[in-house]
Amino acid sequence: MADYDFDVLIIGSGPGGYVAAIRAAQLGLRTGCVESRETLGGTCLNVGCIPSKALLNASEKFEEAATGILAKHGIKLGSVELDLPAMMADKDKAVKGLTGGVEFLFKKNKVEWVKGLGTFVDAHTVQVGDRKVTAKNIVIATGSSVTPLPGVEIDQKVVVDSTGAIALDKVPEHMVVIGGGVIGLELGSVWQRLGAKVTVVEFLDQLLPGMDGEVRKEAGRIFKKQGMEIKLSTKVTGVAVNGGKATVTIEPSAGGTAETLEADAVLVSIGRRPNTDGLGLDKIGLATNQRGQVETDHRFQTAVPGVWAIGDVIPGPMLAHKAEDEGIAVAENIAGLTGIVNHDVIPSVVYTHPEIAGVGLTEEQATEKGEIKVGKFPMAGNSRAKAIDDTVGWVKVIADAKTDRVLGAWIITSVAGTMIAEVAMAMEMGATSEDIAYTCHAHPTHSEAIKEAAMAVLGKPIHV
Repeated sequence: MADYDFDVLIIGSGPGGYVAAIRAAQLGLRTGCVESRETLGGTCLNVGCIPSKALLNASEKFEEAATGILAKHGIKLGSVELDLPAMMADKDKAVKGLTGGVEFLFKKNKVEWVKGLGTFVDAHTVQVGDRKVTAKNIVIATGSSVTPLPGVEIDQKVVVDSTGAIALDKVPEHMVVIGGGVIGLELGSVWQRLGAKVTVVEFLDQLLPGMDGEVRKEAGRIFKKQGMEIKLSTKVTGVAVNGGKATVTIEPSAGGTAETLEADAVLVSIGRRPNTDGLGLDKIGLATNQRGQVETDHRFQTAVPGVWAIGDVIPGPMLAHKAEDEGIAVAENIAGLTGIVNHDVIPSVVYTHPEIAGVGLTEEQATEKGEIKVGKFPMAGNSRAKAIDDTVGWVKVIADAKTDRVLGAWIITSVAGTMIAEVAMAMEMGATSEDIAYTCHAHPTHSEAIKEAAMAVLGKPIHV
């Protein structure tokens, strides 16, 4: 057997990469992880999930204090001021704590951090700076980056991507968000709460592509009510920057009369693309598909023996938790165990207020597959939501008409991201709506709305 530096070498330390590295080390494999950033954790911990959620939380607290929301609960404040540098410092503290935590876990589990950019030399060798690193198994976990908009230059000052949008040094008077997906709505929400006028330009006829149709329509109503200007079925044809301001030219997606929007911040958020360029995949005879992704089998093995891939570089939703599950599975598969990820049960969450979450099939997808039953329950009928005056939204449960097996669920409410885990667990266990309906839920909790929606599937709702 060849004498390798590592049993497993992970390229990339994002959620999938660092989890794969730690799990491989726990299984007794000599493990290394290639990462060129100054800190571990990839996009998610450094410039994605974590800092954006810190700002979402902080901006929501500011809005509650500044707009009188707290006053109706008997909490009266004097003048409220925004200290943006302090808010950004708080965000940076969260990032530092979590990235440092990953570094601690690497040391604890004896995972070697190989610092630098990794490029394949052959199927068992990666060039990292001046060092050639060899491994019996190599896992590609390089994540994704922002999809550029042709003809639009990102300067991270006036025209920003998600990385620039979490580091602005002042609140823009007018922010134009190009793309009505998760990232655009979340970061648009942050700056709107802090005082910006926000205009969202979406090419399609609804926000949040890929989500349940009813959710997409309701999201549009909610964000418009909050003050966002939503321009659907609209495309951006140009962005010109002059003197710290941007002129955004738009027109109907189907073609038509053009108009311009003046803004002092433009956020480009039209999606993400896999980071496969520069890996030297041609050196090992590994081709990518039309989307630049690496294809794998159900074990996450690529067409090249000894080379594996997980996370955003393979097909499927670009979500940190999907990558983490795949990281555990690929490590276990390499170790000779059985690692499986059920890609039919991957929850997704939009961390706006209210939060929006879903798992499984949309109502449209379920209808295409066969006869279904749908149960829906409004949060206005939920005692906990009513008690805290936070009743926007609802829960929808979709089940097979014949077997009653739960096919999907969609939730709009302040804690939807936490609630969706119950349905994901139920689906993983093959539960029916009756199983959920007859499971005792603590009172008063938001999750009682899931029980009620399941009861509605059965035609037995109580509190509506």
